[in-house]
Amino acid sequence: MRKLVYYIAVSLDGYIAGPGGEFDFYPYGDEKQAAAFIEWINARYPETIPTSMRAEHGLSDTPSQRFDTVLMGRGSYRPALDAGVTSPYAHLRQYVVSSTLAPDIDPAVTVVGEDPLALVRDLKRQEGRDIWLCGGGRLAGTLLPAIDELIVKSYPVVAGVGVPVFDGKFDPTVFAVADRTSFTNDVTVTWFERR
Repeated sequence: MRKLVYYIAVSLDGYIAGPGGEFDFYPYGDEKQAAAFIEWINARYPETIPTSMRAEHGLSDTPSQRFDTVLMGRGSYRPALDAGVTSPYAHLRQYVVSSTLAPDIDPAVTVVGEDPLALVRDLKRQEGRDIWLCGGGRLAGTLLPAIDELIVKSYPVVAGVGVPVFDGKFDPTVFAVADRTSFTNDVTVTWFERR
């Protein structure tokens, strides 16, 4: 069965974005450190690079390694819309959970107005690769019962305020560390599996 995987960047204090949706505050280190880290992402999770940036990263013809579907909340989708891009991950099946977006915003994007848990249950029953939950925090809080795995890129920065990695009700959910790797730019990637 397909897994729902929350692959996300997080500050030391648990924020995935700033209060205005900012995500450009994550430190990548010097040029050499940043290049090594981006090269690792490109090799391990090439499908998580937006379609408009794939050629620049040398990924135009690179097949998906892990995911064939992406699930976003409106806040995670908003930066693409603000840039005039309605299909940010055209190389994946795209779902946006929003009660305010028009359902016909782009033929390649399915807007889901309600019950994201039912959507995820249905997607998990279908054939395919895993499903990437790329944000945001409110959607992750709603989908916590269905999240099978977390891949957390922890950056050495304190945001102070912003969008929490999970924004929902009090629901202690235990995960186990499956693997962890560190990079010279002080970013740590940890894989967690639901216990």
